[in-house]
Amino acid sequence: MTQKISVIGLGKLGASMAAAFASRGFEVIGVDVNQRSIELVNQGKAPVQETNLDETISANKERIKATASHEEAVLNSDVSFVIVPTPSDARGAFSLQYAAWAFKEIGKALAKKRGYHNIVLTSTVLPGSTRHALIPILEKESGKKAGQDFGVCYSPEFIALGSIIRDFLNPDFTLIGEFDERCGSQLEEIYSRVMENGAPSARMSLENAELTKISVNTFITTKITFANMLAEICEKLPNGNVDVVTNALGMDSRIGRKYLTGALGYGGPCFPRDNVALTFIANELGVDAKLAETTDSMNRAVATKIVEKLRPLIREGATVAILGLSYKPFSHVTEESQALFIAQALSKAGARVVGFDPLAGEMALNELHGQIVVLDSVEECLRQAEAVLITTPDPVFKELSAESFRNERAEVLVVDFWRILLDKLNGQTNINYIPFGYGSDDQLNTKRLKELWGGTAKETFQTSGK
Repeated sequence: MTQKISVIGLGKLGASMAAAFASRGFEVIGVDVNQRSIELVNQGKAPVQETNLDETISANKERIKATASHEEAVLNSDVSFVIVPTPSDARGAFSLQYAAWAFKEIGKALAKKRGYHNIVLTSTVLPGSTRHALIPILEKESGKKAGQDFGVCYSPEFIALGSIIRDFLNPDFTLIGEFDERCGSQLEEIYSRVMENGAPSARMSLENAELTKISVNTFITTKITFANMLAEICEKLPNGNVDVVTNALGMDSRIGRKYLTGALGYGGPCFPRDNVALTFIANELGVDAKLAETTDSMNRAVATKIVEKLRPLIREGATVAILGLSYKPFSHVTEESQALFIAQALSKAGARVVGFDPLAGEMALNELHGQIVVLDSVEECLRQAEAVLITTPDPVFKELSAESFRNERAEVLVVDFWRILLDKLNGQTNINYIPFGYGSDDQLNTKRLKELWGGTAKETFQTSGK
């Protein structure tokens, strides 16, 4: 029974997986090129910020160690999980430079190891990458053969930043791309002892697993974009209410409620690039990928459209407070953050933009280079604001009351993209509350529909009477 695991790469996902494995009783050796990360792990501390990571490493520090030596890790473990960056390249594909270097070091270690070893690639790659780019490196450096002397699996995780450990231990399913039956069975057995919820495994070829990973994210982004389109339509309907519509849609078992909350577009380090990558591989294989291309295009247009809608409502020079700067709650990551896109556009349009985020303030400040003033509290933002944009559904913002928004201004504009304060702010005096995805001008919206359909019945009657 496999009991010793090595994790190559101690970033957010790698460190969290190492901690999760240790919490389930496995002995774990982590490998990283960053000496500071190694020192922190060996001290029983988290090398990166992630929910519950520090506590989990500390509670299981007797089963976790870290090193800079791939050889030490491979020789003292049965399975190596490789979790290194695979950044997008100029084509939209995933670069294998870091994975190739890690596989080269692992291959050198395999040359010195007696007995079978399983290498599990977790980093996101495109179909064909594992078999045709990475396995040959292992075979060349080790002088051994895949399937005979060592195993290779592709097993990416479906997690979200801010909840990696919870998501890793409680997945909907585990995805196992296998070079052969032996390595896949070993990995499935490990997962059966790790996953707290008894999640099933989907086992398949390496290429099918590589496609499945990016397909999941691309399907989710399509669903998000569809919900956001519905939100825009609902704004044009009398009594329009995107939540009523999407809640009903979600009751259909063919659709489901997850990711159907019409709001801002998606962001972060995975969704945007996986969508682009699927488009790349489809085009390379001669397959039309217009659906993925359109999803990406529509998502990138969200911030621009929102700013255009806000322009008539926000005077030049007004102070606009943005609550939520990360791409999602519980994260300090601002990569592809819709809130930052909006902040930049408003700043260029002449607004003074201030912002607050429970975790991402410093990251936002570094990324926007002075285009926004990041404040230390929600209260400071609201005290100065003439307009407030709630851009993430963070629990901190859900606790705000109507009184929180009132200041020396006669009226404060509040645009709530996630409608988290609908019950508290709707209809309040001195607050112009706009819930995104709700019809805001029933008279105008009714007029539009009447003009569209008002003469149709009469025309149909006259035509049928001829």
